[in-house]
Amino acid sequence: MRADEHGWDPKGPPQLIAIESALDSNGKIAAWRTQMWLPKATANLPNVPLLAPEAAGIDQPLGISTGLISQNGASSYASPNTEVQVHWHKTSPLRPSNIRAPGKIANCFAVESMADDLAVAAKRDPFEWRLANLTDPRGIEVLKRAAALLDWKPRNAPALERVGHGIAYIHYKDNETYVATALEADVDRTTGAIRVRRVGCAHDCGQVINPDALSQQIEGCILQTLSRTLFEEVAFDRARVTSVDWVSYPILGFPDVPDIKVDLVMRQTEPPLGAGEAAATTVPAALANAIFDATGKRLRTVPFTRDRVKAALA
Repeated sequence: MRADEHGWDPKGPPQLIAIESALDSNGKIAAWRTQMWLPKATANLPNVPLLAPEAAGIDQPLGISTGLISQNGASSYASPNTEVQVHWHKTSPLRPSNIRAPGKIANCFAVESMADDLAVAAKRDPFEWRLANLTDPRGIEVLKRAAALLDWKPRNAPALERVGHGIAYIHYKDNETYVATALEADVDRTTGAIRVRRVGCAHDCGQVINPDALSQQIEGCILQTLSRTLFEEVAFDRARVTSVDWVSYPILGFPDVPDIKVDLVMRQTEPPLGAGEAAATTVPAALANAIFDATGKRLRTVPFTRDRVKAALA
């Protein structure tokens, strides 16, 4: 039953990310430091016993599997001084395991939120600041294509209107797929409700073998991560998980599905890089940046519930 799964299955690893950065006189990054606090993912660590091995009378598996959750913690943009430090925790309140694009979604959320803050400090449009500070031509291309999907209009400060626009970029794992996502969201200042209207995703995974299947995979990444960003949060007390049904753990519904446009970069002479998870990583950052554009307030914790939005606006 749903309550059994929600109560007993492993959860995505908790992540805390702190970033400091500074600009030089030309609006370029002068220094960047990322610190992460993450649950350790190493073999031979004790974990919460699984019910199936217990019932079968076999040995419990050892280790906590969380995925490569420290990847993409550095800035995607040119920086002469960069430091990324990980503080590993041996334990976690709940048994953690891999969740889609493990680690990279939260890391991109933090990194690309900082990128928007740096653009504001430099008095530059967020899209144009990224172009000026990115050196990889494939990254530059997906950024331009994503902005074009939403007819991006440059501005040097948050628009502070009900509808905001945000953009985010990642070079997945620093050596795989290139993704840029532009997003339009409506923020109701009275209720705190967020409605994502449009999403444009430009995607470069090298050789494209099946364009239709790839587009559907990207759409799935976007919708699942929108659900995680807007609604999904595991609640627990000292004894158990308390979010064990669809009321306490809501997900994205059909009325909340935005218009989605996907632009595939066809590089048929390049090796295929994979597309299972990369498009998920930029979604929370793009949405957070759209909310910042609409309200001037920075959301730093997911999900972006109505209460968190109202608290930020207050």
